[in-house]
Amino acid sequence: MPNTNEINMLRTELELLMRERQSLLKVTGAAAGLIAEMDSHDLPLTTVEAADLLATTINSLSEETLQDALGAVNAEIVD
Repeated sequence: MPNTNEINMLRTELELLMRERQSLLKVTGAAAGLIAEMDSHDLPLTTVEAADLLATTINSLSEETLQDALGAVNAEIVD
Protein backbone atom coordinates (compact mmCIF):
# COMPACT_ATOMS: atom_id res chain seq x y z
CA MET A 1 0.00 0.00 0.00
CA PRO A 2 1.42 3.42 -0.96
CA ASN A 3 2.34 5.71 1.89
CA THR A 4 0.91 9.18 2.40
CA ASN A 5 3.96 10.87 0.91
CA GLU A 6 3.66 8.85 -2.32
CA ILE A 7 -0.04 9.60 -2.55
CA ASN A 8 0.60 13.33 -2.10
CA MET A 9 3.33 13.27 -4.75
CA LEU A 10 1.00 11.50 -7.19
CA ARG A 11 -1.81 13.93 -6.42
CA THR A 12 0.49 16.89 -7.04
CA GLU A 13 1.72 15.38 -10.31
CA LEU A 14 -1.84 14.66 -11.45
CA GLU A 15 -2.92 18.23 -10.68
CA LEU A 16 0.06 19.53 -12.66
CA LEU A 17 -0.80 17.31 -15.62
CA MET A 18 -4.44 18.42 -15.54
CA ARG A 19 -3.44 22.12 -15.55
CA GLU A 20 -1.06 21.44 -18.41
CA ARG A 21 -3.78 19.60 -20.33
CA GLN A 22 -6.12 22.56 -19.87
CA SER A 23 -3.46 24.92 -21.21
CA LEU A 24 -2.83 22.67 -24.21
CA LEU A 25 -6.57 22.44 -24.86
CA LYS A 26 -6.78 26.24 -24.93
CA VAL A 27 -3.89 26.49 -27.39
CA THR A 28 -5.41 23.77 -29.57
CA GLY A 29 -8.86 25.34 -29.48
CA ALA A 30 -7.48 28.74 -30.42
CA ALA A 31 -5.44 27.18 -33.24
CA ALA A 32 -8.48 25.30 -34.54
CA GLY A 33 -10.51 28.50 -34.53
CA LEU A 34 -7.76 30.37 -36.37
CA ILE A 35 -7.44 27.66 -39.02
CA ALA A 36 -11.21 27.59 -39.51
CA GLU A 37 -11.27 31.35 -40.16
CA MET A 38 -8.26 31.53 -42.50
CA ASP A 39 -8.60 32.23 -46.18
CA SER A 40 -5.69 30.39 -47.73
CA HIS A 41 -6.01 32.35 -50.98
CA ASP A 42 -4.72 35.48 -49.26
CA LEU A 43 -1.66 33.88 -47.65
CA PRO A 44 1.90 33.21 -48.76
CA LEU A 45 2.65 29.59 -49.67
CA THR A 46 4.88 29.03 -46.64
CA THR A 47 2.09 30.20 -44.34
CA VAL A 48 -0.39 27.90 -46.08
CA GLU A 49 2.01 24.98 -45.64
CA ALA A 50 2.39 25.73 -41.92
CA ALA A 51 -1.38 26.05 -41.55
CA ASP A 52 -1.84 22.75 -43.36
CA LEU A 53 0.53 21.02 -40.93
CA LEU A 54 -1.36 22.53 -38.01
CA ALA A 55 -4.73 21.54 -39.48
CA THR A 56 -3.54 17.99 -40.12
CA THR A 57 -2.33 17.70 -36.54
CA ILE A 58 -5.59 19.07 -35.16
CA ASN A 59 -7.60 16.73 -37.38
CA SER A 60 -5.72 13.75 -35.95
CA LEU A 61 -7.20 14.44 -32.51
CA SER A 62 -10.12 12.42 -31.29
CA GLU A 63 -13.51 14.09 -31.63
CA GLU A 64 -13.80 14.28 -27.85
CA THR A 65 -10.44 16.00 -27.44
CA LEU A 66 -11.22 18.47 -30.22
CA GLN A 67 -14.56 19.30 -28.61
CA ASP A 68 -12.79 19.77 -25.25
CA ALA A 69 -10.28 22.09 -26.95
CA LEU A 70 -12.99 24.16 -28.60
CA GLY A 71 -14.89 24.29 -25.33
CA ALA A 72 -11.77 25.51 -23.53
CA VAL A 73 -11.87 28.70 -25.62
CA ASN A 74 -15.67 28.86 -26.00
CA ALA A 75 -15.45 28.26 -29.74
CA GLU A 76 -17.26 26.02 -32.13
CA ILE A 77 -16.72 25.06 -35.71
CA VAL A 78 -19.73 25.72 -37.91
CA ASP A 79 -20.11 24.14 -41.32
